[in-house]
Amino acid sequence: MSDRKLRWGVLGCARIATQAVIPGIQESETGEVVAIASRDSSKAKETAAKLGIPIVYDSYDALLASNDVDAVYIPLPNHLHKDWAIMTAEAGKHVLCEKPIALNAHEAKEMVDACERAQVKLAEAFMYRHHPRYERMKTIIDSGEIGDIRGIHGTFTFNNAQDTNNVRYKRFMGGGGLYDVGCYPISAARLILGREPEAATVQAFHSPEHDNVDMMASGLIEFPGAVGLTFDCGMWADFRNTLEILGTDGRIVVPNAFVGDPNFLYLQMVNVEKRRLLHLINMHCKRITSVGVFYLTSHYGLIR
Repeated sequence: MSDRKLRWGVLGCARIATQAVIPGIQESETGEVVAIASRDSSKAKETAAKLGIPIVYDSYDALLASNDVDAVYIPLPNHLHKDWAIMTAEAGKHVLCEKPIALNAHEAKEMVDACERAQVKLAEAFMYRHHPRYERMKTIIDSGEIGDIRGIHGTFTFNNAQDTNNVRYKRFMGGGGLYDVGCYPISAARLILGREPEAATVQAFHSPEHDNVDMMASGLIEFPGAVGLTFDCGMWADFRNTLEILGTDGRIVVPNAFVGDPNFLYLQMVNVEKRRLLHLINMHCKRITSVGVFYLTSHYGLIR
């Protein structure tokens, strides 16, 4: 394996890039951010100086043409994802595209086809999927310790409604709560179940003050095997991001499923003689620590 780090270029100076993804790449052992591009050259130079990025381009095309870049991160507004991902692939560079990867399945297929033709990688920037706790959760589920999965419930809401100029509230840019945060619980259910949905039903509240994008939505996603995801998401409600996986013999509860403290609760229904410790995974996932002891008895009693 080569010791050379993957050289990243970034299209734009979006906050998710400057506050999360770029610092994350810079802390990694396998990647480095070598270039950033913006149509506002002064903004690109300011961002590069602040974050220690050596190369600045005043156009996205110039960055894609660079021989100094191996992979490109695309944090642009949703409606620009498809075109720039395809152009990145055609430039021979790997693509990490912000979620949602596209506005519909047809666009997503075009992106996949372009990357396959160019023999480059394409990934959607769902960071939570790569956190070790999800592997731990899947191990628990696959072991049968919580029994058969009977349902999943997920939420992701926040209140940013006062910022009416935000791109999230522009219909033509792919705005709306489903695209912005509803994709998280849907993605999580697909990851946990290892299956693709068969049907979807959603009820939504659209706000005329926000270009009639969906500001709150509740839905049912049906998966093979008669398992459903119920979820709600929105951008005009109190903050929460939770996930609960309900089994016949136990459940996994994730109080901060996608952002924030990554601890999760694992509760198993057992006889008192076979008491089970409640495990939590710490922030850096270097060890499993027991921070509280709870037991669920076969009579549904909770004792310490």
